[in-house]
Amino acid sequence: MDELLEILNEVKPGVDFENDTDLIGHGVLDSITMVTLVMELNDAFDIEITPVDIVPENFKTVQTIYDMIQRLSDD
Repeated sequence: MDELLEILNEVKPGVDFENDTDLIGHGVLDSITMVTLVMELNDAFDIEITPVDIVPENFKTVQTIYDMIQRLSDD
């Protein structure tokens, strides 16, 4: 989880990711940020986030992003 928070803070500095409960709805993660974030997550966690995975439910909170990473790491 710490590595995920580091990546999020690099991609979008100045956001309280731990307490924001709707990253998509609050406009924290826009389309450009999402592309950068997906590339960073793929590299950092050695996973492949496909277009099927790029849905609001997987990127709503830090926990949902972390859960997706865990699921993709298990595949």
